[in-house]
Amino acid sequence: MQATPREVSVAPDRFEVVHDDAVLQAELRSAIAVCVHDAVEEAGALLHLRFILRGPKRSEMTDSTLATELLLLDRCVEALREAAPAARNLQARIVAHIPDDPTAMTACEAVLTLVSHFLTDTGASVATPDVGIGAPRRLMFRPAMGRLAVR
Repeated sequence: MQATPREVSVAPDRFEVVHDDAVLQAELRSAIAVCVHDAVEEAGALLHLRFILRGPKRSEMTDSTLATELLLLDRCVEALREAAPAARNLQARIVAHIPDDPTAMTACEAVLTLVSHFLTDTGASVATPDVGIGAPRRLMFRPAMGRLAVR
């Protein structure tokens, strides 16, 4: 009989790294989730970034906001590499929820492009981002199996 994997909830602006069979979960409300795993090593990570629009032009992101997001992403990838030093085939998927606001998509696209390029530069294979508008999205990521479910 197969044991049920443990569940780990990932709060906004945090990441979790696992090197065992676990399900990483997040509820995306104006947020981006970066799921990274290595199928051979069965290790993975989930980074949950809030997507905050501020300022007179809501589609603009500040340099400090982008720098903070990249720093968290860098720390997440480094923590995954420390947990699984033999990982050589990183795969990444990005899931986003944006508010039903016409200017939000422009800002989101900028962040998605930046995150995708960063992951590619680290050697990860990056899938096309999955972006949803409207109701919050529930994400369940099981790195050991490479499974991602979004509702």
